[in-house]
Amino acid sequence: MSEPNMSEPRSAEERLERLFDRTLRELPLRAAPRSLEARVLGEIERRAARPWWRLSFTHWPDIARSAFVLASGGIVWLAVLEAIWAAGVLGSPRGPIAVSISWAREAAALTSTAGEILATLGRAIPSAWLSGGLVVSAVLYSVLFGLAIAGYRILYLDPRTLGNNET
Repeated sequence: MSEPNMSEPRSAEERLERLFDRTLRELPLRAAPRSLEARVLGEIERRAARPWWRLSFTHWPDIARSAFVLASGGIVWLAVLEAIWAAGVLGSPRGPIAVSISWAREAAALTSTAGEILATLGRAIPSAWLSGGLVVSAVLYSVLFGLAIAGYRILYLDPRTLGNNET
């Protein structure tokens, strides 16, 4: 008995696949319905006519983005000043307010201590190590996002609904 040649069925499948591909590529493209075409073109025109402040932040002019960031920082600064002023006006409160303010003071002291520790570590660690650590972190985050995308595609996307973009 002779063994069957495994390349023959594969070549037959490949010929059939090429025949189907060639036949389907020769078919004329179907036109979109007029109502759909009109709606799509209307939406494209509507989006193109939107003012800059209705677009995403990345499409704003540079000066508007800078002004927005400065205004946001100013509002945060005013909120902190207001909290400091309120703490000064209240003096030394009693009851539940005193507990919340003392907790805030302890949290501020803890944050200050953590900042001092990080500053000391930052001065003690060579800058080349810090740069290398940042690069390694960026690579690991990229790998994490790549794996998440691959997992999503494998688990949730139905391959029958995806178009074949290979030419």
